[in-house]
Amino acid sequence: MATTTPLTPPDQHREPPPRLGGALWWALCATAALGLAVFSALGPHRVWGAAAALGYLAAALLTARGRSPRIAGAVALAGAVPLPLLWLLAVDLAQLEVRVVARSAGLLLAEGTPYLQHPVVPEDFNPYLPGMAVFGLPEALAGPGPLTDPRLWMGAAFLGALAFALPAGDRSAPLRWIAACPLVALPLAVGGVDLPVAGLMCLGLALAGRGRAGAAGLALGAAAALKWTAWPAIPVAVALLAAASRSTSAGRPADEGEGRGDSRRPADRREGLGGSRRPADRAAARCGLVALLTAAALVLPAALRDPGAFRAHVVDFPLGLTDAVSSAASPLPGHLLATHVPGGRTLALLLLGVSALLVALSLLLRPPATASDAAARLALGLLLAIAFMPASRFGYLVHPLVLAVWAAARQTPGHPLLVRVGKQVSR
Repeated sequence: MATTTPLTPPDQHREPPPRLGGALWWALCATAALGLAVFSALGPHRVWGAAAALGYLAAALLTARGRSPRIAGAVALAGAVPLPLLWLLAVDLAQLEVRVVARSAGLLLAEGTPYLQHPVVPEDFNPYLPGMAVFGLPEALAGPGPLTDPRLWMGAAFLGALAFALPAGDRSAPLRWIAACPLVALPLAVGGVDLPVAGLMCLGLALAGRGRAGAAGLALGAAAALKWTAWPAIPVAVALLAAASRSTSAGRPADEGEGRGDSRRPADRREGLGGSRRPADRAAARCGLVALLTAAALVLPAALRDPGAFRAHVVDFPLGLTDAVSSAASPLPGHLLATHVPGGRTLALLLLGVSALLVALSLLLRPPATASDAAARLALGLLLAIAFMPASRFGYLVHPLVLAVWAAARQTPGHPLLVRVGKQVSR
């Protein structure tokens, strides 16, 4: 049976495997950042690209000269996040999403809904669910400023949720690598609404893997109140908790992710080992119910305030059903179909629905056994959705990236991308 195990010091001297974080990786990151600085038409992206390229290049040189990965990673992170972020804050330059979130918070306080009644141009639309306006409340209440900028609060929510989702112990290494990765560092600096969604999804799956159904429901419900992309995480977490009932009734631990075996209370383990699936089944139902109630409590008041505006902003505009065209137009399969093939939009939506159906069937027929398995399944589903959505962009790939790295970090705490496969013979 093949198992994934962390490298021990003797292994590192004997067979050092290739890993992300070496000189080649940082050089590739520097190349990508420099390309964005040269070719992007967006001012914040050009600023980030120039600063991040310097940080990544310095990290590559330090690694090539034998400096420790920790030092090189810290230099890369400094150039990719704090340096461009401080500059952009000083000159009051941000990605469009930041201004949309700030405006939605002001509208929510003034009119009870974060959506303009009669949007005309793409900049008027707010394609996010009402919960996203929370990150704009500091600016709406205290006025614009470096400390009230929505991107600071979105970044803090992402890093905080991800830290609590990681295994206890050395959380700094995976956090540092994830934050320095270009797909994450860019939205941390210029403003990215997808980051808090990804962090809360990881936290919800982690809590579900620990058997904390109610807390998992709260985290996933909060994520679901931010963007539609978080909703697939709810059935995945429910399937994970339901699968735990089968594992515990068979005498196996529900989740090995934290390296502690079955972390439930003795009374809970006795219930599972006694052959009754009802307690764990109730936990799965409780997680789903709490998630739906939490999302409804955060979404429905604003949605019912003006149902027409809600539909125009968060349903019609993302699906390309309005006269205004979304700027989310990366050359992914769904966008290419919708743009260049007659009837391509319908075909793209059909492929999107088939992908969702196949992932749902996989949850029913072979539910995830661990939180890491659940994260991998969710990452695959979101990757397919991003590929076939008529209006999508490369930045959305931050969801499957964060989920995949988080899953790896759970399996090998402290070294999320330093793993080896060992062969063990079961006796």
